[in-house]
Amino acid sequence: MASLHFCSECNNLLYPKADPQRRIMVYACRICRYDEIGDNKCVYRNDLLTVTKEQVGVTTDLGSDPTLAHENITCPRCGHEDAVFYQDQSKRKETRMILFFVCTKCNNSFTDPALPLEARPDT
Repeated sequence: MASLHFCSECNNLLYPKADPQRRIMVYACRICRYDEIGDNKCVYRNDLLTVTKEQVGVTTDLGSDPTLAHENITCPRCGHEDAVFYQDQSKRKETRMILFFVCTKCNNSFTDPALPLEARPDT
């Protein structure tokens, strides 16, 4: 467990710092020259407990939005040949671009049917 360390000479916060001469990590004061050897080698740890997939956001009235680009793609629900599309805005580790389509006739949200099944997000 990480904890805060304080200088025993001036009571200011100690910051982790590499000591190249001794080849160890120390906690050093930025005000005075005090330092102490760090017993915990972990400076920062970020555990990700869940993995999120791309999800379709709010799609109400997107089909009538004049600022979105249109694509001639067949809607899997009604067969209409016109849909608007937008890019996924979630933050994720991989950098692939996922396009979501919204049918201009029935407001059905879907992804590109040419996308492999394992790469498709939850819709």
